[in-house]
Amino acid sequence: MRSRQREQQYLDRDAPRFGELSKLLPVFLVVVTIVFLYVQYFFLHCLRLLQWDLPDILRNAEQISRGSWQLGVFHIVTLMLLYCLLRCLLTFPGTIPDGQGWELQTESTTSPVDGEMKSVQITEKKTTGERRHCKWCLKYKPDRCHHCRVCNICVLRMDHHCPWVYNCIGFRNHKYFILLLIYSAIDLIFITVTMFESVWWSTRIDVSPALMLSLLFAECFACFLCMVNCLFLGFHGWLTVNAMTTLEFCEKSMKMAGYDSSIYSKGVYENICAVLGPKPLFWFLPCSLPKGDGLTWRDGED
Repeated sequence: MRSRQREQQYLDRDAPRFGELSKLLPVFLVVVTIVFLYVQYFFLHCLRLLQWDLPDILRNAEQISRGSWQLGVFHIVTLMLLYCLLRCLLTFPGTIPDGQGWELQTESTTSPVDGEMKSVQITEKKTTGERRHCKWCLKYKPDRCHHCRVCNICVLRMDHHCPWVYNCIGFRNHKYFILLLIYSAIDLIFITVTMFESVWWSTRIDVSPALMLSLLFAECFACFLCMVNCLFLGFHGWLTVNAMTTLEFCEKSMKMAGYDSSIYSKGVYENICAVLGPKPLFWFLPCSLPKGDGLTWRDGED
């Protein structure tokens, strides 16, 4: 009930949040990129293979078959990509619960901490040995929790604030973000590989230069995005198997610490389950989210 109330409070912020048009520009660019590649692939590549503009007697059955399955695969992956994009954009990343002992205690308070806070094992502390707290939210921080000044909330297991989805990537939407990268990589690789046939076809002398340049630009653009996305996916995949977030990686970088271990690591399999969920069959589907409350990361079940 408490988490539902916090989520509703987060959703109530939607009007001013989405009212900042300048911060929605990266999201707009993502949508424009998706639309551009969709139009190029569908109208310039798939329709050429399907040959809807030719009479039946002149159509090539082999090209029609190839165009049909490519069109089907492309739409399935693109729909999954769009769904994960929306979930990244709209899903509440998770924050510190109200009450339950998480509120910051004043100096005049002498009573012991009650509620859930008392039973949670805290590993991350200040150099003085005191519990970490947020001076904006006025709450004690559980492990791996950080305050986002853009969203103005403390985010559980915060990975980073992503301007491309205008949301924090945290405990409750981290899987959607990883799947967004995976589906994007699959889509871009698929476009790059399959559309090369049409690019090669466009070099014929009976094809207009404008069409050839359009196909060539779309192919080069998709190839560039594919390389960037795959590098980004590789980085986040490495973080996942090593039980690290982007912020924790940056903290290690600033402290000149080693990157080969994390105090939260429980082995490769458990580390992946902590992000993609407990059921391997559903790791690559936007369902079966990770178990736990995002507060405890060191002992037993999360």
